[in-house]
Amino acid sequence: MSIQALINQEMASYLGQSAEVEPEPLRRLRLASRNVPNARWNLNPHTCNFLRLLIRLTGACRALELGTFVGCSGTAIALALPPEGTLLTCDVNPAAVGFARKFWARHQFGGKIESRIMPALELLDELTSEEHRFDFAFIDADKPNYPVYFERILALLNPGGLMVFDNVLWHGRVAAPPVGDAYAAALASFNAILRDDRRVESVLVPIGDGLALIRKGGEGI
Repeated sequence: MSIQALINQEMASYLGQSAEVEPEPLRRLRLASRNVPNARWNLNPHTCNFLRLLIRLTGACRALELGTFVGCSGTAIALALPPEGTLLTCDVNPAAVGFARKFWARHQFGGKIESRIMPALELLDELTSEEHRFDFAFIDADKPNYPVYFERILALLNPGGLMVFDNVLWHGRVAAPPVGDAYAAALASFNAILRDDRRVESVLVPIGDGLALIRKGGEGI
């Protein structure tokens, strides 16, 4: 979910106009999903371009995603992976996953993307027991569980692997979480965990609703 909340509309429009043109599959998916419930949760084009660039910069081949929604971020990731690359993605929303699967089947992503309808923690249990390894992970799932996902995925990442968590600035509210905003408080706590963890290198980037970039391999690894 990438709701733009950190810059004004004029700058958001400028960034969109200045960004690399989206690949045709992403453009088609964005148009096709514009009327689905909660369509605003789709990553904006600027964020999708950023994810694709990260994939290519890191040379990632095996990717994991928690939070499929209708497939916008998954499509961006799959487009950037090498021909032999794979993406495993999960979500608990059958309708959203069904939409994504139909789109991927029509656009021949079937061999590159595997999608599951299941809770993220159940998938992580399965991946841990089977000793899977990944180069890249994108997490846009339930925010209070971000610290748990961080620990579990860290164990699944190859050395030098990259995690990206979405919404970590939560509409700008993490700087001073309002009373009663449990998500803002949880994300502020998560950001502090990342800051103090010497097993990783991390940075918060004010793109979309805030991205946390976390590289495995800091001091102590």
